[in-house]
Amino acid sequence: MAGYKGLHGQIRSNNTKSTLLLIGFPAVILGAVWLVFFLMNNGVWDEYIQREFLMVLPIVVGAIGIWFLIAFLFHSKMIQFATKSKPLERKENMRVYNLVENLCMSQGMKLPKIFIMESSALNAFASGLNEKTYAVTLTRGIIDKLDDAELEGVIAHELAHIQNKDVRLLIISIIFVGILGFVVQVAFRSMLWGGGGRSRKKQDGRLMLIILVVSAVAYLLTILFKFALSRKREFMADAGAVEMTKRPDALASALRKISGQSTVDDVASDDVKSMFIENNPTENGMAATGLSGLFATHPPISKRIAFLEQV
Repeated sequence: MAGYKGLHGQIRSNNTKSTLLLIGFPAVILGAVWLVFFLMNNGVWDEYIQREFLMVLPIVVGAIGIWFLIAFLFHSKMIQFATKSKPLERKENMRVYNLVENLCMSQGMKLPKIFIMESSALNAFASGLNEKTYAVTLTRGIIDKLDDAELEGVIAHELAHIQNKDVRLLIISIIFVGILGFVVQVAFRSMLWGGGGRSRKKQDGRLMLIILVVSAVAYLLTILFKFALSRKREFMADAGAVEMTKRPDALASALRKISGQSTVDDVASDDVKSMFIENNPTENGMAATGLSGLFATHPPISKRIAFLEQV
């Protein structure tokens, strides 16, 4: 299978990336804090700035830890709230449960939770950080409009995300990108609504400007990294689905039906949309080029179908 190095290799790679993200994103945040102190002292690193940085360091680390802990504990509830999804009852749709159970048994996987979004759009996504929280969410539209082979391909794609640890990797990146995004918003609003005396206002304004610029650059770099991870994982999950089902034609057919019908109107969160099997705002399947390609969360469906047709 061209371009695919095997599920186990991808799992090892994503486990390594998850570890690097857990180290790398906090390092970016701490580096940004250091740069703020450095620039505020006109590019001079002396004992006073070093002491101030070391004093604020535990606060920053503690804030990152608390934010991550909250997101870790409640991410599933947050995702359900954002998508208005609910558990799919077994008696309500045995067809879906049979497809998921058969695929899980063939892979030796524990059955994930299954949720449904009451939307006529054709979409699906996997989520979770561990076996207790792994879940596959399907729209009503994708259940009703795909035949068994096509739906099996979509479900296998989402199970491959779980098996490859893609979902954990993406959620970790979303959490840390969210931290930097929050800092950018706070800095920007502080600049707009800053107060105090003239000299104090000037100093505070300079500080807020430095914080805004530094955090914005760090945010841009991390979000580009997140998008790059998201694009690559779709090809890998497509390949993993084919390895499970042995039916590249079925998944390609499903993607053709999904193209142009994937927009879930009730979901406003771009972070959640980045987890969907398809997230193409232009809905035309055409390749994003130039700068727009850097900010795309998914490769074009046309490229994914072409890849599957070569398998």
